[in-house]
Amino acid sequence: MIVKRFLFILSGPPEDEFRSIESLDMVLTTAAFEQPAALLFLEEGVRRLLPESSERPGAPNVKLLDMYDIETVWVERESLAERGVAEADLPKAATLVARAEIPALIASRDVVVNT
Repeated sequence: MIVKRFLFILSGPPEDEFRSIESLDMVLTTAAFEQPAALLFLEEGVRRLLPESSERPGAPNVKLLDMYDIETVWVERESLAERGVAEADLPKAATLVARAEIPALIASRDVVVNT
């Protein structure tokens, strides 16, 4: 089997439920077929990880991601600051990255899906 390393960039707001559901479906399907998948939350997408967004349909459930062996969850530090989101509000699985690091993250993946 050919293995491709996927990066899913989630930048849309949690209020866009259709987009959230479709994004999560793509991530879980990719992982179910044993393809390494990583998530990058930036812009309005960082709000999808907040506790108040976790009740919305399609909200990323970190426990569910772990069950599918999705271990890499990156969150852009500047997007958090621009929206007044504290690091303490994020799931423990999230790793903060600087905006300047994102081009290297993208370049390290075979397939990039911006949702």
